[in-house]
Amino acid sequence: MALPTYASPLERVWYYAYLVICAAVFLFLISPILVVIPLSFNAEPYFTFTQKMLTFDPEGYSMRWYDSLLTVGMQAPEAPRDSAWWSDSWRNAAWVKATKNSLIVGFWATIFATVLGTLAALGLSRPEMPYRRTIMAILISPMIVPIIIIATGMFFFYSNPCGIFGFSCGRLTSTYLGIILAHTTLGIPFVIITVTATLTGFDQSLTRAAASLGANPRTTFFKVIMPLILPGVISGALFAFVTSFDEVVAVLFLAGADQQTIPRQMWNGIREAISPAILAVATILVIISIALLATVELLRRRSDRLRGVTGR
Repeated sequence: MALPTYASPLERVWYYAYLVICAAVFLFLISPILVVIPLSFNAEPYFTFTQKMLTFDPEGYSMRWYDSLLTVGMQAPEAPRDSAWWSDSWRNAAWVKATKNSLIVGFWATIFATVLGTLAALGLSRPEMPYRRTIMAILISPMIVPIIIIATGMFFFYSNPCGIFGFSCGRLTSTYLGIILAHTTLGIPFVIITVTATLTGFDQSLTRAAASLGANPRTTFFKVIMPLILPGVISGALFAFVTSFDEVVAVLFLAGADQQTIPRQMWNGIREAISPAILAVATILVIISIALLATVELLRRRSDRLRGVTGR
């Protein structure tokens, strides 16, 4: 908002002070993220800026830690980089395997969370739905309850999911299914909130008009409702994917040796062998997060245009 020409001197002082405060708060929040990016190019195995980096000496910068993401865990990292080298990296590199696990778990957790969260949001948006507030509070509780409590409960429940009924049906710990279900639980609240927010501005007369024209509920949903709430559904799916991709506590409780994800690999790297390769992974994750947030913002603007909301 621009400062009006008729503003008094005191208002002008407060206006510029407000801008300075906002800039300081923004810098305080963003600086821990920004400092990681140049450190990931450090040529030395340190987590601090070297003298060569501070003087912008090209020898102080290197891509060695990004390269290590492809070589750590390989059987022959020094071999010529032909098809056999890339095959070795794909099968054995620790960070590559962690990336594959994160993508597999994140993909299926996003699918399940999006479907279940969208269905829940559609039900909660109906005015005749009884106990809507109570049900909503229960469904979004994973966002409120500390993750350590949720992970602990999941561990004991997944260790013997049918034990409370007096019989055993196997375990879900140390399995991909268990981690996917855990991440689905954590992602559903984000889908519910985004889809519910989209449905708040939805014109219910459109569904009545579709019904009056002979459309059944399934046709009404896919031809009328879904196109209008699709930006909210995709935004919720992106939030669910990011939640799954960044989750480490539930993975620490539930995952086995074969289900190492990127956050858990970073955790292991900090505990066992501190390496700036962690900073390289963090930089890549920051770039991905920025891209996803930009996508969410574009979808939000598209949703506002579809609902006829104007503004900047």
